[in-house]
Amino acid sequence: MFGKVESGLLDRLAMGLSGLCLVHCLATSVLVALLASAGGLLGSPIIHEVGLSMAIALGSVALGRGIWAHGFMMPSAVGGLGLGVMAGAMSLPHGPNETIYTMIGVAILALGHDLNRRAVN
Repeated sequence: MFGKVESGLLDRLAMGLSGLCLVHCLATSVLVALLASAGGLLGSPIIHEVGLSMAIALGSVALGRGIWAHGFMMPSAVGGLGLGVMAGAMSLPHGPNETIYTMIGVAILALGHDLNRRAVN
């Protein structure tokens, strides 16, 4: 059985990663508007692919451990929806729509992690 501290820590880390993703999306949009070369570096597809891979890995572990610890499926369902929206955003052409959908997915994923963290406590 997984302890409350371990599951809560993973969810807090995942929420932090979601926050970093949100800051990245906003900063990239601003930098693209201001400095095309710096925005191009931050807007690189590899950053999005690595970030999504990290979110999927950490989200799967944290949300899965939450199911094991508290038995509620809702946090994982909400988090999974957020990951799906984020993955779907990667299929969009690079631009404002991709950024908006990614940010929506990140917010939904963070909500799933928060619900998971609250259910453990």
